[in-house]
Parts: sequence; C-alpha cells; structure tokens
Amino acid sequence: MARMTKAQREWRPDQPKKPRSVKTMFASSVLSIEAFIVFFAALTAFGLLARGWSTAHKLWLMGGSVVLALLFILLCGMLRKPWGYAAGWVLQLVLIATGFVVPAMFVIGVLCALAWWYAVVKGGRMDRENARRAEGQRRWEAENPLT
Repeated sequence: MARMTKAQREWRPDQPKKPRSVKTMFASSVLSIEAFIVFFAALTAFGLLARGWSTAHKLWLMGGSVVLALLFILLCGMLRKPWGYAAGWVLQLVLIATGFVVPAMFVIGVLCALAWWYAVVKGGRMDRENARRAEGQRRWEAENPLT
C-alpha cells in the first residue's frame, strides 16, 4: 500500500482546499527557466571561450554552471521559507554577474531579473486579490446558507 502524505492523512470530507500561492508558482517558473539559461550560457562560453583553456578551467566552467543551475532549481522548493525570495534576488545578481564570462549575459541577466521582479510583485498582488475574494466568498456563504 502506498504511503499517504501528511495532507492526505489530515484531509476530511468537505474540507476546503488550501489555496496555492500564485507568487510562488510564478517565481518557481522563472527560476526553472533561468536554470536552463545558465546551462546553455555555459555551453556557449565553453564553445566560444574555452578553446585555449586548460582542462581544469573547462571543468570549473562547466561544474560551476551545473551547480548554479541546480541552485536555481533547488530554490524553487525553498520559496516557502522566509529567506527564499531574498535568495532569489541574490541568484539574480549572480546571473547578471555571469556577463563577465559571456558579455551577452549582462542583458539576459537583467531581463531575467525583470521577470523575477514581475513574478514577485504581480504574484503577490494576485495572492492578495485571491485572499480578498475568498474572504468575500466566505462571508457571503455565512450570510446566505444553503439550508
């Protein structure tokens, strides 16, 4: 028999579904896309710059890019923590700083940081709007019972 999660064990009939955060989902999407951007930027740097590099430098380039891409992916799960969004801003700065290796990444990094900003701001606004709607719905249902 499959093990049940905590949410499955605690569920009861007619229990309202806990709303998911639009901010977290939107920000996770941005971070996931940025992980791919980091990986492909590393391949670009490897193809353009690494011809005269030693094997150690090439390994540092590819290893560092894989670690950075994994940090972007791991941060998706950490956005529920209080420090998650601050860490996201730090990763945005690191992504912009990769422009010192591949100059085009200055532009791409700034565009990604703008996408991150939009995800955080607009997602938070949507979460607040959804909470207001849910509260209004709850009040209406309390004032207008079905039976």
